[in-house]
Amino acid sequence: MPTMPDTRGKLTPDHPLGDLTWLRVGGAADWLFQPADLDDLAAFLRALDPGITVFPMGVGSNLIVRDGGLRAVVIRLGRGFNGIEINGTRVTAGAAALDAHVARKAADAGLDLTFLRTIPGAIGGAVRMNAGCYGTYTADHFVEAQAVTRTGKVVTLTASDLDFRYRQTDLPEGCVITRATFEAPRAAPEALHERMTVQLAKRDETQPTKDRTAGSTFRNPAGFSSTGRADDTHELKAWKVIDEAGMRGATRGGAQMSPKHPNFLVNTGTASAADLEGLGEEVRKKVFQTSGIELHWEIMRVGEPTPDKGSQGPSGQP
Repeated sequence: MPTMPDTRGKLTPDHPLGDLTWLRVGGAADWLFQPADLDDLAAFLRALDPGITVFPMGVGSNLIVRDGGLRAVVIRLGRGFNGIEINGTRVTAGAAALDAHVARKAADAGLDLTFLRTIPGAIGGAVRMNAGCYGTYTADHFVEAQAVTRTGKVVTLTASDLDFRYRQTDLPEGCVITRATFEAPRAAPEALHERMTVQLAKRDETQPTKDRTAGSTFRNPAGFSSTGRADDTHELKAWKVIDEAGMRGATRGGAQMSPKHPNFLVNTGTASAADLEGLGEEVRKKVFQTSGIELHWEIMRVGEPTPDKGSQGPSGQP
């Protein structure tokens, strides 16, 4: 293994990543780095061999790590990066702050970031993926983000730098978001908390929140998220085209498309990353065959497959 820079944070070789993802699958990373603070992160990236790949990882809520692991230094931010500060109508949150915590703290201050309440994950991922729901997106409130580039330079990123799109941004390779600032409209704290209570109840009623999932598996073909309104249309929703293709409840090994919400990929307890990704690809193929619509993954898949392992077909059949 190459010589690694000195750090004040924790640097661990050959670290299993499965336990760090919501789907609980995947092999090991060559290294896992948990920086102590911003200076520690910047110094590490400046000193790191430029030929070594860096992969920033949040709480693993929207991620499949393949069974063969990841040939990279995985950077995972922790306590030094989860603070939440409020100044007037602006909320600045560390990249490791959970979306739900930011929504609640903002609401306590009479600021409306309620769209974050039901989004699984942390602020860094929300910015990177332009997370959103109920017709509101991270981009709608985004002011700026602090980040560290692959070369260890601390920079400020604007909306034009990121070029927000539906579930996408132009974050440079190896760039680590460390915090983000949002502008939020004022509203009564009681009303905001009540709205979030309603949102949570609706989510629990329609999504498999008790199962081991990674949120929505595919982007909506319509190119936007659900609005939550009564007049919301479902014709080009991912769940709808998956359902119409007959893939609700479909299985492959220990993976399943949720019977409750067919755009949720579930690890029933024994799935490998290959089971999960394979079932997702099977869904994409069936949807294209039945509707001509090409689904695009919303879950990020990274790493290498385990070599010399045969794949299983639907319902675990060879």
